[in-house]
Amino acid sequence: MKAYIWSLPTRVFHMMFAAFILAAIISGDEDNLLNIHASLGYAIGILVIYRIIWGFIGPQYSRFSDFPLSMKELKEFASNIFNHKKYAGHNPAASFVMLSMLIVVVLTVATGVLTYGIQEGRGLLGFLNTPYFKEMDLFEEVHEFFSTLLLVLIAAHLGGVAFDRLIDKKTDTLGSIVNGHKNIEASSVTLNWFQKLFSLFALVLAAGVLFYSLFFNSVLTKSSYNEISYEKEHPAFVAECASCHTLYPPHLLSRESWSKVMDTLDDHFGDDASLDDTTRLSIKEYLLKNSAESSSKESAFYILKSLKENEDIIAVTQTSYWKARHQGIDKNIFSSNEIKSKANCKACHSDIEKGLIEDSNIKIPKTGA
Repeated sequence: MKAYIWSLPTRVFHMMFAAFILAAIISGDEDNLLNIHASLGYAIGILVIYRIIWGFIGPQYSRFSDFPLSMKELKEFASNIFNHKKYAGHNPAASFVMLSMLIVVVLTVATGVLTYGIQEGRGLLGFLNTPYFKEMDLFEEVHEFFSTLLLVLIAAHLGGVAFDRLIDKKTDTLGSIVNGHKNIEASSVTLNWFQKLFSLFALVLAAGVLFYSLFFNSVLTKSSYNEISYEKEHPAFVAECASCHTLYPPHLLSRESWSKVMDTLDDHFGDDASLDDTTRLSIKEYLLKNSAESSSKESAFYILKSLKENEDIIAVTQTSYWKARHQGIDKNIFSSNEIKSKANCKACHSDIEKGLIEDSNIKIPKTGA
């Protein structure tokens, strides 16, 4: 006998949820895919909100009230794992894992949005990217913790499905994820018009938010930073510094480092870059005013942390932060025709001379040729 256990909205949710989480995991390790990762996070957030509401207003078996969540049932299920009671919906182990996944996903998305706003200055919480919060990198660590915990729960979920398939092929629990039917004697679910409309709205909304965030200048991923016209702010800074090398934004060095740079121009990395005192002091004042200490940008925060380890450094490329960020890049690329030197930041960071170092704008040559 077959019973219709999982309604179409529940199955579509499951497929979207799995696909979006997989894509988020893949995009999470690549800096230039950060906006895609964030867009997926928003979509996942909508899906999990839908599933929580669905747990109260959805059909039988999908409601939380139908989850066997008592410890007594869990112990009984575990002690009779090879000959357990047949459950039309989730069994006790699956119920606990499913509920845990929903809670962890909520926390993962919430900490992700916080991290995206506080550290990157992007998205709905981009306004939190202020000097007050700039040392709050704790959110990223918490986000990574919940992301790892989610992977553990996903592994447990997949392991449970595989185990169930191994010991109970007749019920066809795995097949029910696709067609909604289990070979079990139980009542079949039906949906009323409100459940259908609500599901359609929520699932389309999740897909729409993802599309909007990926292909439009969305408020969900928009940066709180604006391009800086250094030519307008301080023409002498541009004229004297950009004529020989990349125009490094002031926030990439500390006040102390900039002081050392501007006070030793007669030996500027082996060259004599001396300026008249009026011009030198004017540029120095501008650099000190806009140094890393005055910026809430993520790069400024980590540069400052690096410089505390070695206060004598006046080259960004010598900081431990720069080295850590570039350690995975083939050394031959830095000597390639496109780059030629580690100091040529604008070869890969097209927006650096506008005061920005956006991950999405990084373009690294594929070879060192």
